[in-house]
Amino acid sequence: MLQKVLFVLLLSLMLFSFSGCLIPPFSGDPETRIKELVNASEGLRLIPDELQRFWFLDQPNHMTIYRVHGGII
Repeated sequence: MLQKVLFVLLLSLMLFSFSGCLIPPFSGDPETRIKELVNASEGLRLIPDELQRFWFLDQPNHMTIYRVHGGII
């Protein structure tokens, strides 16, 4: 009986330990929290540019109807 209780307690402790953080990562003050969230999401702003570079979507389009000379004129 004691082994079952300890097993359930240990299992619940393992499950709840992965559900979140006991200490919140951001401040409770709204003004400070906004500043922290902006600083944390600053790197996410560059993701669309990286995806365009990865899929070569930022390259010039060569399928134009106009003849463009590639050399120096």
